[in-house]
Amino acid sequence: MNAAVSALVSAVRKDGKPVVRLSCADYGHEWIVDCDVYPVDELSVKPRSAGPYVFATAREARAFVANSLLALQVLGCDVTA
Repeated sequence: MNAAVSALVSAVRKDGKPVVRLSCADYGHEWIVDCDVYPVDELSVKPRSAGPYVFATAREARAFVANSLLALQVLGCDVTA
């Protein structure tokens, strides 16, 4: 299944190291948010997957991403879109 539109991609870093990468894609009938999580307590460069998180509308998916990014910023992470 290929995404029609890739809407959002955000990279989150803490102390210069990757922590999370969020991507949100429109599949026409649903929006899917995928998260790659880089464990901070391991010496691995390979991320773990969280999700996918499925939403019926772009508004729901964007609210999930925005709230996730805000929470990560509160925890001291740097967010880039």
